[in-house]
Amino acid sequence: MTHALPPQVRRGREELIRRVRRLNDPGEVFAEASRRLRRLVPHDSAGWGATDPGTGLPVAPTRMINIGEAEPDECVGFWRREYEVEDVNRFQDLARAEVPAAALRQIATDPEDSPRFREFLAPQGIDDELRVVFRAGGHPWAIASLWRRRGQGPFTDEEIRLAASLSRPLGETLRSHSRHTGDRSTSHSPERPGFLVFDRSASLVSVNEEARAWLDELPAEKAVPSDLGVDVPLWMMATVFRARAHANQPDFATARARVRTRRSIWLVCHGSVLRDQRGALSNIALMIEPAKAADVAPIVVQAYDLSDREQEITRLIARGASTGEIADRLYLSPHTVRDHVKAIFQKVRVSSRGELVGKLFADHYWPEHDRDVVRV
Repeated sequence: MTHALPPQVRRGREELIRRVRRLNDPGEVFAEASRRLRRLVPHDSAGWGATDPGTGLPVAPTRMINIGEAEPDECVGFWRREYEVEDVNRFQDLARAEVPAAALRQIATDPEDSPRFREFLAPQGIDDELRVVFRAGGHPWAIASLWRRRGQGPFTDEEIRLAASLSRPLGETLRSHSRHTGDRSTSHSPERPGFLVFDRSASLVSVNEEARAWLDELPAEKAVPSDLGVDVPLWMMATVFRARAHANQPDFATARARVRTRRSIWLVCHGSVLRDQRGALSNIALMIEPAKAADVAPIVVQAYDLSDREQEITRLIARGASTGEIADRLYLSPHTVRDHVKAIFQKVRVSSRGELVGKLFADHYWPEHDRDVVRV
């Protein structure tokens, strides 16, 4: 892919990669990569962000360049569109695409057909958007959007090829940072999971003290304020939206994202839809806890007398695996997996994967922490 680039561009690309590989922090990688990429692919503004490699959901850190101070509702609206509105060139699609970079005007016959262009980009004077997903080992580790305003011309095929050629080297660089463990000797972190509840409009309605403590440990990020005095990071709101958007998909378990604290402790955030007695969507529950304790499925094993195979499948469901992924992992047919899932639902008395994980929260975590919840 790089052999088709002009020599000067190839040299600039190689220097960019060499520079970022010396850095020890994802935020520094974004800063250096953005500064150098802007010389090779001119653009007016940009947004860079880390993603959970398991789900592609946005996590900290993020870096916004030459973008005005947007209201929290506008930022929330951006991610709401990403997961709830059918559109071209979505990050989740690029993460699986053969070429992990594309420009809006390259793939859309008429940009006005894109809700993102009509409702978000065009009102801000943006005429084209180049998106890239940085992948390593088949997983997305970060995303970037480059924006050009009216009069600057669309992104060219050469510029798109260059952005795509950076996917693997930057993805590998960012993956290497995930191996840093940090110093936990002075940790004052809570030992129990944090619990947040959002209503159907994605407004925070309840939070326990453990969640407040974990949120205080996260890097400073753009966040959405709430009436409970808690600022919810945008990446966490994206997890809420994804859980809500996929609530009715039979193979969907939970929305899941991982993020590192300022002291390099990995946390995992699970989002699951809860339903009322009629089966209607009630609330979205989020649990945040240390990643090494993210597998909550064993809690349900003793309570519901699951078989060894059902235990394995329940653990994979809790991690967000689809029927196909479970089948591949356990060398079973998809039909056999579905039969096991049906048996698990009968034993636990639930009717969906999201409800299964929601019941884990309600029956096994919530009673222990109920005294710490601020009720509204």
